[in-house]
Amino acid sequence: MLALLGFGTIGLFTALVMTKKMSAVAALILVPLVFGLIGGFGAKLGEMMISGIVETAPTAVMLVFALLYFLVMFECGLFEPFVRRIIAAVGEDPVKIVVGTAVLVIIVGLDGDGATAVLITVSSMYPIYRRIGINPLIIAMLLGIICPILNWMPWGGPAARMSISLGVDITDVVVPMLPAFFITLAAALVFAYVLGRSERRRLSKVEATETETEDTSAHTPRKVIEPKNFWFNLPLTIALMVSLALGFFPLPALVMGAFAIAATVNFPNLRVQQDRLKPHAGTVVMLVTLILAAGSFTGVLSESGMVEAMSGSIISIVPQSWGGAFAFVTAVLSMPLLIILSTDSFFIGVVPILAQTADAFGVPHEVIARAALIGMPLHSLSPLIAPIYFVATLLRTDIGSLQRFAWPWTLGLSLIAMAAATITGAIYFV
Repeated sequence: MLALLGFGTIGLFTALVMTKKMSAVAALILVPLVFGLIGGFGAKLGEMMISGIVETAPTAVMLVFALLYFLVMFECGLFEPFVRRIIAAVGEDPVKIVVGTAVLVIIVGLDGDGATAVLITVSSMYPIYRRIGINPLIIAMLLGIICPILNWMPWGGPAARMSISLGVDITDVVVPMLPAFFITLAAALVFAYVLGRSERRRLSKVEATETETEDTSAHTPRKVIEPKNFWFNLPLTIALMVSLALGFFPLPALVMGAFAIAATVNFPNLRVQQDRLKPHAGTVVMLVTLILAAGSFTGVLSESGMVEAMSGSIISIVPQSWGGAFAFVTAVLSMPLLIILSTDSFFIGVVPILAQTADAFGVPHEVIARAALIGMPLHSLSPLIAPIYFVATLLRTDIGSLQRFAWPWTLGLSLIAMAAATITGAIYFV
């Protein structure tokens, strides 16, 4: 019963948002409430929602103040010189720009910090996409397929979690996956090339001022802002990025402090400061409401036991006759499970259960650990994680448009990753 309620909650939410029948904020709040009432949790729903919101609050603070910081940087024209140089280097060729975006994501996301990768990539490339007229959803898609693959590395998190929970050496998880890692990243670059070619053809058929994507506001000519306090803002931004990557302080504290410094130095006049930030108020408010609503959604699913029931039901339907192929079963299961579960819940909670089941079929724990990494690209589109709302807000689009655009590519890359891991022997039949 709980599993059905959980699947119904996620399925209805996804359908309502992707078909634009309801806003993401309204669906995140109302859908779990309805299914929670059906499940008989009426008296506890308030506590469940608050529990999820409390868990999400630090992330909300970090993302909101990070957004405010970069809005100040945009208003000060910090990125304008870089935009000019990048355009001078790649011209206005969508193929070079999109492939360059993919390369940038690989470089800035290699440390495993997805938040830093999002901030650097969007702030650097979004103005260029707007100027040329390239669909900005491509940025979100590239972040969504590349950053999760980079998290296969030991410092990314998932491999370390499984190493601890399964009691295996992390090198036995990561090293055999390296050939598949490079093949999958190469496939992501091919995806970027294909999308760039598609955008080149589309843009060649329309006038410079015409838009044909869903997010028409994203393609209007942007206002070019001459840099202000460039040699103060650049070192400050670099220091923020380095501190975020190295974890010197809690992330919310870092971005709050950086925003306070940036706003005070760049706009010392309070009236001017308010006037420059006021046009962005709607963007900030929408981000806050989305993240807190997502926390409420997650709280109901988790505290009611729906998440645990869903993962258990998926595992229970695996036939015993598939035992020799259990590594592939794990890889396939990782795709839906990483949509409905957090990485901690999956890699620490579910993967050990899968590994114990695999023992009966003679499948080594390290093979199960490698197979569990396959579904990571799909995790980037989970409605239960805050980054997807952050990326959608930065790109001035909605989560439904983002998901519709990116689903085929994330699923495709996961399937390529599974094929690459099979061909290279990282996962195998027993």
